[in-house]
Amino acid sequence: MFIVQNYYLAVALCFVTMLCWGSWGNTQKLAAKTWRYELYYWDYVLGMLLFSILLGFTLGSIGEQGRSFIEDLLQVEGRNFWSAFAGGVVFNASNILLAAAISISGMSVAFPLGVGLALVLGVLINYISAPKGDPVLLFVGVFAVVLAIIFNGIASGRMSQGRDKSAARKGVWIAISAGVLMSLFFRFVASAMDLNNFESPKAGKATPYTAFFIFSIGVLASNFIFNTLVMKKPFMGAPVSYKDYFRGKLPTHLVGLLGGAIWGLGSALSYIAAGKAGAAISYGLGQGATLIAALWGVFIWKEFKGAHKSTNLLLLLMFLLFASGLFLIILSGGN
Repeated sequence: MFIVQNYYLAVALCFVTMLCWGSWGNTQKLAAKTWRYELYYWDYVLGMLLFSILLGFTLGSIGEQGRSFIEDLLQVEGRNFWSAFAGGVVFNASNILLAAAISISGMSVAFPLGVGLALVLGVLINYISAPKGDPVLLFVGVFAVVLAIIFNGIASGRMSQGRDKSAARKGVWIAISAGVLMSLFFRFVASAMDLNNFESPKAGKATPYTAFFIFSIGVLASNFIFNTLVMKKPFMGAPVSYKDYFRGKLPTHLVGLLGGAIWGLGSALSYIAAGKAGAAISYGLGQGATLIAALWGVFIWKEFKGAHKSTNLLLLLMFLLFASGLFLIILSGGN
C-alpha cells in the first residue's frame, strides 16, 4: 500500500485534506438550487463509500509495504472494526448538522463556527490520546483559531441583523453542536490503526485504507437513522420523502456523489498522513478547512455581500488568525 515516508509530505497531504474538507460544501450549494440538503446528503454518503472502495483497491493494494486492502480487512479485530465504524456514526451525526447549518447560515458561518470548534476540541482530544509535536506551538496555534472563531461569530451576528433572527440563531447553534460532535470522530478511527507503524502494523489493527472503508460503512448505516429522521423532521422547511430522492435527475445525483468523493479523498489522506504527522497535527491541519470554506463563502458565494467596513475588518482578522494558527500547528510537528 502507499505509505507516507516523511513529515513534510504528510503536511502536504494534510493541505490537500484541508482543500477537500473545505470545498465539498460547494457541491451542496450547487445542488441546493433544485435539491434539499437532506436529499443531497444521500448521494454524498454514497459517494464517500464508493470512493473508499476505489481507494482500497488502488493505493491501498499497491507496493510491498504494509498489508493489502483485502488482506488487512480480513484480519481486523472486532474492537478495531467497531471503533472505526463508531467514528463513522459520530461523524455522520455531526456532518448532517453541519449540512443543515450550511443550508441555513451559509459556508462562511457554518464552517468557521462548526469545524473551527471541532478543530480546537479535536486537537486537544487527539493530542492527549497520542502526544506528538511541540505542545507550546500546537496550543498557541489552536488559541489563534479560537480567536478567529470569535471574530467570525461577531461578523455573522452583525450580518444577521434585519434577517430572520430565529433562523440565524438556529443556524449558529446547529453549527456549534456539529463542531462538538465532529471533534470526537477522528479519535475513534485513529484508535483502530497502528499509527506508529504503517509499514508493519500490529495484527488486528487496520491500515488507513481499511479504516476509511469501515468508517464509510458506519456513515452509510447510520444515515438510515439520522437522515431519515431529519427528512421527516427537518430543521427548516417541509418534510421530504424517499420518493422525492428518486425523482432527482442524474446530474443532481452526480453532484452529491462528487461531494462525497471530495470529502472522502481528504479524509483518506488525513488518515494516511497521521502516521508521520501524528493524529493531532493531521486532524488539526485538515480542519483548517474552515479557512478554505470561509474563502469560498465570502468571495465566491458572496455571503457577506454589502457588509459594513467594520465587519470586513473582522473577516480579515479571522483569515489572518486562521492562517497564523495553521502555520503554528505545522511548525509544532517539525520539532
